[in-house]
Amino acid sequence: MGVDLGDIFEKKEIEFPDLKGKIIAIDAFNTLYQFLSIIRQRDGTPLKDTHGEVTSHLSGFLYRTTNLIEEGIKPIFVFDGTPPIFKNNTIEERKKIRIEAQEKYEEAKAKGDDEAAFKHAQASSRLKGNMVEDAKLLLGFMGIPVVQAPSEGEAQAAFMAHNKSAYAAGSQDYDALLFGAPYVVRNLAVTGKRKLAGKGIFVEVKPELIELGKGLDALGISQEQLVDIALLVGTDYNEGIKGIGPKKALKLIKKQGGIEAALRELNSGIENLQEIKDLFLHPDVTTDYEIKWKKADGKAIIKFLCNEHDFSQVRVSKAVERLLEASDEGQKTLDKWF
Repeated sequence: MGVDLGDIFEKKEIEFPDLKGKIIAIDAFNTLYQFLSIIRQRDGTPLKDTHGEVTSHLSGFLYRTTNLIEEGIKPIFVFDGTPPIFKNNTIEERKKIRIEAQEKYEEAKAKGDDEAAFKHAQASSRLKGNMVEDAKLLLGFMGIPVVQAPSEGEAQAAFMAHNKSAYAAGSQDYDALLFGAPYVVRNLAVTGKRKLAGKGIFVEVKPELIELGKGLDALGISQEQLVDIALLVGTDYNEGIKGIGPKKALKLIKKQGGIEAALRELNSGIENLQEIKDLFLHPDVTTDYEIKWKKADGKAIIKFLCNEHDFSQVRVSKAVERLLEASDEGQKTLDKWF
């Protein structure tokens, strides 16, 4: 989930035309979990093939990524590698949360409470089986570049944006800012009308752009101080200090100048502080990646989704047609860059 900096960082609502022709390095795991969470039947049951394998994520990657390409966006999907050792506690905690959510989902479904079932089902989403490899395979058939990060995908996406291999990192989380992404785009995969959990109302979700440099200037802090703030609030690698939210952390860091002095004032500490801080400021990334969009292989997409995972051939064929047409137009635009 990452650290929540939404209370202190300005998010600018944008339209898809604002991103036309731009390369976005998207955190693949973040997007994959979004698809698993929101692409479900009314009672929360995920989409499945006749073998019982979940296919919600494949549906998302095909149809929603095709939508992005039709908007002129050039996506790159960056996949996680080996997580840092500091993340083990977070990973275990998330497993417990998903197990509990699965139990609540099954209880709600047995009672016929579709709304509660859907809410708990979303929280129970988890990766299993060949989900990641199948996603990579489909993206390859679609002609979309895939980059394998050595560690955190968000760190790699941020590096690619910082290195100007991409315009921005794409993620719902704010961690890409901590890793130094100059721009972060949110809501790429969840645009459109979305129902607010437990409220029964719908809201229009649009893409949001966050500019790191502009945000730091407005707050009057440095990149390192932003990381300090995140560490006080709590990240995927540490619990943070109880009772400290983004606004309190900002005030404290600006007053004390850095996290060490802030922790002394709070009479508290953070285990592995310097190692976690270094992880954000000097993340494990690779320069060994290829960014090349290829012509989509329509036959391979149809065979993979329809023959192996029971997708509707009519719907997939239409998506392939849209993808091929949009890819040709997008390539003409991209060629002007090089």
